[in-house]
Amino acid sequence: MESLTSRMQAVQSPIIPVVGELIKNSPGTISLGQGVVSYSPPQSAIEFLAKFFAEPANNLYQAVEGIPPLLAALTAKLSAFNEIEINEENCIVVTAGSNMAFMNAILAITSPGDEIILNTPYYFNHEMAIAMAGCRAVLVETDENYQLRLEAIAQAITPKTRAIVTISPNNPTGVMYSEAALQQVNQICGVHRRCAEGTRGIYHISDEAYEYFTYNGVKHVSPGAFTGSSKYTISLYSLSKAYGFASWRIGYMVIPKHLLVAIKKVQDTILICPPVVSQYAALGALQAKDEYLQSHVGAIAQVRQIVLESLNRLQGLCTITPANGAFYFFLKVHTQMDALELVKRLIKEHKIAVIPGSTFGMDKGCYLRVAYGALQKETVKEGIDRLVKGLQIIVRS
Repeated sequence: MESLTSRMQAVQSPIIPVVGELIKNSPGTISLGQGVVSYSPPQSAIEFLAKFFAEPANNLYQAVEGIPPLLAALTAKLSAFNEIEINEENCIVVTAGSNMAFMNAILAITSPGDEIILNTPYYFNHEMAIAMAGCRAVLVETDENYQLRLEAIAQAITPKTRAIVTISPNNPTGVMYSEAALQQVNQICGVHRRCAEGTRGIYHISDEAYEYFTYNGVKHVSPGAFTGSSKYTISLYSLSKAYGFASWRIGYMVIPKHLLVAIKKVQDTILICPPVVSQYAALGALQAKDEYLQSHVGAIAQVRQIVLESLNRLQGLCTITPANGAFYFFLKVHTQMDALELVKRLIKEHKIAVIPGSTFGMDKGCYLRVAYGALQKETVKEGIDRLVKGLQIIVRS
């Protein structure tokens, strides 16, 4: 019991419930905290539920890796959008969200004491999963624009390194990595894969949960599409964001075929199979016309522009790094104040909630993640005005 307790003590507490409790205690607060969208799944997702209920056998356990019709639909999507072809070297596993896909990957490729390279600021659930698996997150700082530092990544590799993690479009910064940068990370992993014995090389784990949320003509790039990358690239995807599917818990992963047995062991133990009713809804969502995603991402792009124009009023008080993806801005606030203390004051005094950068591994300085995906054009101005005015008052006081 003591060893179990000490292991979990090393894992940070998830920040979203903490901020959620602060919001609950301050009625009227507008949240720019959790990374969700405001819109609902497409009607086709709801309509496909009838197909689930029409088949009594759907109440039984189904395949660990996902139902065949959904796997087929995902194969077509990956080919058309990501330029990833499913072949004899790779395969798809449907998961209960992409967080589970990441946990599956970590448990499948590591032994306790192994190392995973995270670029800071990192996604907090990634760091938490690594700690839970008894592994160590090796942190590599990004540059002043939150872009990858390839030489630093290469220098961080040790004999214990099992993976390099990239997130593009990025959570929490919203930045996107260039094709050249992602190609270099992939090549680093490929070189180590060829030098390693068996499956003990280095994998490139590419988290692409925000793949559809790109702006200003910037195109999403999937490392799994690079020539020859199938044997060492693990790609993670989610329906939570683009399809308004947060609570339905459906994600999926594209993995090297040689990892399938290990990942099925993990998934069968934790989940048995992804929720079949949600898989039918996901299959329906993938039937939605292109206009569904285009209209909703377009609306968020308009909200993004309003947010950016308002945040520009903070010049001198904050550094606002340009970001062409996801639905986040990551602010560096020019203050000595602790980030969590600043968040608490913003909620209590100005009824506006954001997430402290410390939960993303940014302990040197005061950083805030601003999420605008759940805002609408009608409400965005009020929320951002509260944030801007709150920061102006608190930081200048």
